[in-house]
Amino acid sequence: MPPAFSLFSVFRLRIALLALSAVALAGCMSLARAPETPPLPVPEVWPAYLESGTDGALAGELPWQAYFSDPLLQRLIETALANNRDLRLAALRVDEASAAFRIQRSDRFPGVGVGAQGGRARVPGDLNMSGRSQVGGEYRAEVGLTTWELDLWGRVRNLEDAALQSWLASDAARQAVHLALIAQVADGYLGLREIDERVAIARQTVATREESYRIFRRRVEVGSTSKLDLTQVQTLLNQAQALLTQLEQARATQLHALALLVGADPGPLPTKAPFDETAALAELRAGLPSELLTSRPDIIAAEHQLRARDANIGAARAAFFPRIALTGSFGTASSDLEGLFDSGSRAWTFMPTLSLPIFDGGRRRANLELSEVHRDIAVAEYEKTIQAAFREVADALSAKYWLAEQLTIQQANLEAQNERARLAQLRYDNGTAAFLEVLDAQRDLLGVQQQLVQARRALLSSQVALYAALGGGTLAATGEAQGVAPAPASTPSTR
Repeated sequence: MPPAFSLFSVFRLRIALLALSAVALAGCMSLARAPETPPLPVPEVWPAYLESGTDGALAGELPWQAYFSDPLLQRLIETALANNRDLRLAALRVDEASAAFRIQRSDRFPGVGVGAQGGRARVPGDLNMSGRSQVGGEYRAEVGLTTWELDLWGRVRNLEDAALQSWLASDAARQAVHLALIAQVADGYLGLREIDERVAIARQTVATREESYRIFRRRVEVGSTSKLDLTQVQTLLNQAQALLTQLEQARATQLHALALLVGADPGPLPTKAPFDETAALAELRAGLPSELLTSRPDIIAAEHQLRARDANIGAARAAFFPRIALTGSFGTASSDLEGLFDSGSRAWTFMPTLSLPIFDGGRRRANLELSEVHRDIAVAEYEKTIQAAFREVADALSAKYWLAEQLTIQQANLEAQNERARLAQLRYDNGTAAFLEVLDAQRDLLGVQQQLVQARRALLSSQVALYAALGGGTLAATGEAQGVAPAPASTPSTR
């Protein structure tokens, strides 16, 4: 065996052994604290009056396509998911976090590069021992191992874990934006339908009162009624016309808001049937507050941020221990370009380095304290997110319960106001009551009709809010509801 080849083999063997030892040691120690989820900062069960029983589907397992069955609403949601700028920004932030994770992960692997260099120089005679000028050169071609840290204390691995958790948090935040957008489009669509129905009632009222005004004006002309009655009828007509213009303005504003959410012109929206009890959305089961931890994407994002802070603490602790890095190269060198690859021109270098700051003005200690404070902030934000989620669910459940009661009362009130208006008109026609009584009855009837539509829309909006508050569709999107194994931690799902 040639000596040069034997030396090269020994060098490669040493490098391989060092690399294997480094990988083994790197997998043995981490100074990060064990993952620990803070206790639930809310009651373990919902208040008794908010419990929705065991009937109905879990919102997290119900895809939005199954919950919102209206084809027009589904088209609007699909358009919004494709065009909404907020959702697009959230997706780009996921890509940004993914690239940052891959950059950080690359520090765990040695960097190998190929390099070549050459040069010639002339040295004057008075600068060398011979007293004569000399011309020399050096040429090198090498495969080099750049400075590679042996991660004995888990510093690099903890930084990688922190970047991974930040990536997962950004993906969960994207899912939160996704769910919020669906709920906003659904609520905006319901608001538009509410205004359309109120506009239809107002238009019908205006047409009826215009006909009444024409009749009363004719009666004044023939002297069968007083001008006071005519002005009272005109007052009713003007009130209905004013309400109609206000509703038309509100409709335009609502349509503009919906277009902004959708990210495109929603196009002509066909007239839908009025709200009724059959328009109610599917019944949902609230479950337990602890189930929000796995179904609410904002809580999932906060938990990943907490894990990232834990990993940063481990990296800060590792800074107190020595850092060992390897640098080496193997190649060929010669003073003459023609002899660069001749026998005996092989050259190699191996430079392990060890560093440990003795005095840094308290930088490492302050960095560790900063990491611990960041972790405490993450805990507080995690608990705050859970508390906000608990309140949103409780608010949606209570709104759903009490709005259903209000709707029942409004329906009874509408029946009573219809009967009152009929009797008042009958009394006026028989000459036993002044027209002012009819005026009050018809004005109140229009108000009750508008309030009933608002109550029906509010009830449906509370169901939309409940679906979003319970993390609607999150489990179905990740495949957990169908029994599919969840995606690995290093590959966030892209819904």
